[in-house]
Amino acid sequence: MSRDWKKVRKEVKEFVENEVYPAEEILHKRDDESTKKMQELMQKAKDKSLWALGHPEDIGGQGMPFMEYVYINEVIGRSSSAMVALGTHSLQDSIMLREFASKRWRDEYLEPLVAGEIFPSFGMTEPDISSSDPTQLQTTGVLEGDEWVINGRKWFTSGAAGATYTTVMCRTELDVPSHGAFSMIIVPTDNPGYKIVRDTPVLGIHGGHGGHYEVEYDNVRVPEENLLGPRGQGFLIAQRRLGPGRIFHCMRWLGQAQRAFDLMCLRMHEREAFGSSLADKQLLQKFVFDSACEIQASRQLTLDAAKRIDQGDDARIEIGMIKVVGAKMVHNVIDRAIQVHGAKGLTDDTPLSLMYRHAREARIYDGPDEVHVQSVARRILKNYQNNGAGWDFGERDASLESN
Repeated sequence: MSRDWKKVRKEVKEFVENEVYPAEEILHKRDDESTKKMQELMQKAKDKSLWALGHPEDIGGQGMPFMEYVYINEVIGRSSSAMVALGTHSLQDSIMLREFASKRWRDEYLEPLVAGEIFPSFGMTEPDISSSDPTQLQTTGVLEGDEWVINGRKWFTSGAAGATYTTVMCRTELDVPSHGAFSMIIVPTDNPGYKIVRDTPVLGIHGGHGGHYEVEYDNVRVPEENLLGPRGQGFLIAQRRLGPGRIFHCMRWLGQAQRAFDLMCLRMHEREAFGSSLADKQLLQKFVFDSACEIQASRQLTLDAAKRIDQGDDARIEIGMIKVVGAKMVHNVIDRAIQVHGAKGLTDDTPLSLMYRHAREARIYDGPDEVHVQSVARRILKNYQNNGAGWDFGERDASLESN
């Protein structure tokens, strides 16, 4: 991609603010009217050459380099609907297909997926276990002849009702310990054994076509070639998906925080109480200060992690840090914005109510905060064990700059 990413970022921002914001009330209905509106927005994005910016060129995207695309995600994140409107929602799934799927599924799914003509879904979390320990997953895939037979139940399969296929994480190896026992298998959603149980409400939000679904796999039979990558490599493939994905999540949270920050600061100038504007109240000025510091700190941590991934580092510690710090940051900033809006902040007259509920989700999905805290701490402490090298923040920065 030869276009200046800064200009593209500005164009994306204008698209989100001028096209997506005004349509949010319709888009959040999740019905036929919202589907039609979303299709209109998707076409506008294509007409403006803003569609599928981060997808590789060989599968129909615009091939924007990873670090440039990271900055674009910050703007896309200002509206939860913008991901679909700009064709970024399928990036992780299209890359998984491109790298690991059989030729049949690459040929059948990739082009329409990147074009936004079909939608993917991903089935990992299960309702009856602690999914923070994914080695407890109970859904099984057994190879019988040349077919996989899948049985189990998943939930939080986002968008399952409108998806063409679901990539399912299931146990395929009986005598292999821990993470090596699991594989990913592609299941078309029109399979007779694929049964949607319900749209699971999340903090009072019914998702409609884009909801979080509980799905039963009742003797689902699919060809052996539906295996995604090698047997037993499901978690390694998932890590390829989740690492960059968490960077994108965190940048979108920064977009949400920026929007809440803007609304908060504007509100402080618009409202008066006890003889002066809210902007003159020192306690509310502290809200501005704390929010600005938290946004900037989270932003720098996220960009640092992104640069490491761009240079080939798995950045496991940095990604764990930004997942926790970013989730707390976006919650805090939106919470303060609601407080400044008073009773209005609790209503749906502003976007803050929905943003707040989504922010609370952030501390649980992609692994609860507690697991990331433990993982990061253990990795750092291991460096001090048995006269180890320790953890020198300056040296780590120097190693990044030297690359």
